[in-house]
Amino acid sequence: MNDQTQPAAHGDEIAAVRFRPTPTATAKRRPWLSPWRIAAALVLAAVGWFLWFIFTAKSVSFEVTPSTARLDVDGGFAFRLGDIYLMREGAYRVRARAEGFVDFSQRIAVGSDRNQAVPLALTRLPGRVTFEIDPPGATVVVVGPEGLRGTAPVTLRIPAGPQTVRITEPRYQDGVVEFDVQGREQSQTVTFALLPNWADVTIPTTPSGAEVRIDDTPSDVVTPGPIPTPAGEHRIVVTAPGYKNWTDIVYVEAQQSVTLPPVVLEKADGLLFVRSSPAGAGVTVGGVYVGTTPLEVGIDAGKTHDVTVLKVGYAPKNMSVSLASGQRRRIELSLTALTGELSVESRPDGAELWIDKELRGAARGVFTLPAVPHLVEIRKEGYAGYQNTVVPQPGFTQELKVRLLTLEEARLERLRQVRSTGQGQELVLLGPGTLRMGASRREPGRRANEVLRDVDLTRLFYLSRHEVTNGQFRVFATAHSSGQFGTRDLDLDEQPVVRVSWQEAALYCNWLSGQDGLEPFYLEEFGKITGFDSTALGYRLPTEAEWAWTARHVEGAKPLRFPWGDQLPPPNRHGNYADQSATHTVGRIIFGYNDNYITSAPVGTFPPNQKGIYDIGGNVAEWVHDFYGIPNGSRAVDPLGSEKGEYHVIRGASWMHGTVSDLRLSGRDYGIDGRPDVGFRIARFAE
Repeated sequence: MNDQTQPAAHGDEIAAVRFRPTPTATAKRRPWLSPWRIAAALVLAAVGWFLWFIFTAKSVSFEVTPSTARLDVDGGFAFRLGDIYLMREGAYRVRARAEGFVDFSQRIAVGSDRNQAVPLALTRLPGRVTFEIDPPGATVVVVGPEGLRGTAPVTLRIPAGPQTVRITEPRYQDGVVEFDVQGREQSQTVTFALLPNWADVTIPTTPSGAEVRIDDTPSDVVTPGPIPTPAGEHRIVVTAPGYKNWTDIVYVEAQQSVTLPPVVLEKADGLLFVRSSPAGAGVTVGGVYVGTTPLEVGIDAGKTHDVTVLKVGYAPKNMSVSLASGQRRRIELSLTALTGELSVESRPDGAELWIDKELRGAARGVFTLPAVPHLVEIRKEGYAGYQNTVVPQPGFTQELKVRLLTLEEARLERLRQVRSTGQGQELVLLGPGTLRMGASRREPGRRANEVLRDVDLTRLFYLSRHEVTNGQFRVFATAHSSGQFGTRDLDLDEQPVVRVSWQEAALYCNWLSGQDGLEPFYLEEFGKITGFDSTALGYRLPTEAEWAWTARHVEGAKPLRFPWGDQLPPPNRHGNYADQSATHTVGRIIFGYNDNYITSAPVGTFPPNQKGIYDIGGNVAEWVHDFYGIPNGSRAVDPLGSEKGEYHVIRGASWMHGTVSDLRLSGRDYGIDGRPDVGFRIARFAE
């Protein structure tokens, strides 16, 4: 190529030439993310992760039974090094399989310990066990919840491990076999021979060939036998035509053969077969009872025998029978039913009469019935039915007069008006009823907590006639002492128990419920009352409403103000209050009143109130069930008070009380601990 930079030759024309830069070579740039760099980074990341895993993983060994089981771990990365797995903390599912074992699957948790061992035991599959029992046909029962059983020879699929099998067969002694089932679907055989539960009995008779019955069951073997006889005591009867039956009681031991002494059968002079309609009639021969029809009996020949067939409700049949030697005679009798008359009268009208479960129409009139026991029922819708067994007497008219009770009357009739505890305390059935509790603001002596409110009692309840005595309470708490007040004793057995807290009174109620087999009313934990069960029928303290209703309610009159009426003072010796004899013992007394007791009197010393309850307004004040609170005045039905609180209500005056406020039956006190003038009485719901 010509060099364009050289000067032009002489004579050549110089012309302008377009400039072209000299091309230069450009170097290529290599990419930063080359494949080898990516590969190197992945390798480094994998190595780093693996090192992190190695240093943070836990060493877990699985102790698997059997050791040949194949193990799989799911739920996260698990690196196996021989018998050790490296695993991070967390939850995994482990599965194991082994021939002859149930597939295993279980969730495990890998904890924070560096080295951990997890035991895994696979359950063997059942085994196939063949029972070869002598005799064949025996019943094989595998003891256990599976209920496996069969008739030998039999093959049963039985769970692996120790097993017990009971083998039974009539006439053989029961057998028990204990063995170990290999399992894993392997076959094994159990052989066992039952021991006979009978023995051979030989009865040599003259003549031979007589039939033998064992407990009235034919043996199918004739004398002399031997006769296979089950172990135990049996009645043996030997019979032969023309001979009297021979009978004996034989005791047989299993596998111990017995030979009875020779038996010479006596000739039967005659055989009498008696059948009656109805069957089951008694038969006597010469006044001696010989059995019930249908009956075959041997009688002496050549003699006349008085035979009587009799059955309750039927006229007896009498006959004279004479048989020749070897003669057989058959007698069939139809007994005549005896009848009697039953006169029925019932109230209210419209009741139905049922006799022996058969409707006979209206329960009114005279009915002729066979002279046998009959079940007589009188029914009417809305009333409790009447039921009794009646035996009509021939030639005599029996009268049956019945007044059906309403359902409510029958319910009350079932409840005893008075019942007793195991300690002998009498309880009186009371309620239901309605009462206005509290007192008017205008009533002298009224306190602010005596809010007027109406209460309905719908549940029947029992209340003890007397307050609980020291003697009764000490059976529960042997160390208890009511002590003294000044120099006066409060601890005599017949005096009411005092210085008991509400808790102690409630615990006594629960103890007494246990003694009498009743469900406790109070809930108790570690010797402390924590609540109550309103549905329980156990003993308890009376509710405040029950106490007030018992003390104040008078049918057809306004509630009582004082235990004796509306005015002070009480009649002498009406009850135990702060009387003149207590002048130097208590602060306030009832002037002009005398009851002759300075402190508490024996329970029941003074007359009861109109409901038969003693000392309800005197002697000692009484704990009641309810927690203390100010009522809101709203109407309440069967109130049990609050379920929580600090203090409990105390009701009634005591031997220490002589003021108007304390003597009134609407007065309310409260407390926690015992006092020398506070005791209690018991109550319980009737239903």
